[in-house]
Amino acid sequence: MKLLRVGTAGSERPALLDADGTLRDLSGVVADIDGELLADEGALDRIRSAAAAGELPALDGTGLRVGPPVGRIGKIVCIGLNYHDHARETGAEPPAEPVVFFKAPDTVVGPHDTVLVPRGSTKTDWEVELAVVVGRTARYLESAEEGLACVAGYAVAHDVSEREFQIERGGTWDKGKNCETFNPLGPWLVTADEVPDPQRLSLRLWVNGELKQDGTTAEQIFPVGEVVRYVSQFMVLRPGDVINTGTPAGVAMGQPEPKPYLRAGDVVELEVEGLGRQRQELKNA
Repeated sequence: MKLLRVGTAGSERPALLDADGTLRDLSGVVADIDGELLADEGALDRIRSAAAAGELPALDGTGLRVGPPVGRIGKIVCIGLNYHDHARETGAEPPAEPVVFFKAPDTVVGPHDTVLVPRGSTKTDWEVELAVVVGRTARYLESAEEGLACVAGYAVAHDVSEREFQIERGGTWDKGKNCETFNPLGPWLVTADEVPDPQRLSLRLWVNGELKQDGTTAEQIFPVGEVVRYVSQFMVLRPGDVINTGTPAGVAMGQPEPKPYLRAGDVVELEVEGLGRQRQELKNA
């Protein structure tokens, strides 16, 4: 299934995109697309049954904002330097263990919402990523297979980053990762049954129509199942948590000087195979 949330920010309602591309209203079946729903296989089955029976009313999507596909996110765990080609372009050694950092849930916006360039920023960068949405509690998992079994679904994430704040200002990466609007998510949450192999997905990103990133999740150093297993050794993952699994080569930081960092007025478009497409215009904060 392709699950999404539509409406004004903070007042989104649950919806489904059916096989014919018709937007369907889920508000009569479930309250929201969130961790509580994703952990409830019975509720997901009710959605499937209602869709198959043609019981879900159509929604007119004209002018309707698409919000983040998951509400009430508990935490966003991010994996840095998780693609062989991205490590090469930045001159970094592939990490022996996953690099883990966090984004606050309030960085999440819809897939077509405005992205704000922070005040004082000169190095705002783009990163297309595969996002994993957790569907069951995970603690101390023993195998990558167990990790995959905890995945409710997948989405497109844009891990916007300010490289000066991240790298040159001391401390942890978090200062360059948690600026307002720095995690567009969606348009859909695609349930895991529709993604038989998350290590065979293409990822692409364009800036002002120019292709910048063109990669594949096959380049991941630590694949999805292993990432979930690894993270579960250090924290409890709960339904509705999100993991951003890293970005392929092609970011501005990896380009020759002068590096083409983002500015107000730029338009970024990005997609992950089968998971939909995002478009954001940048403005100054």
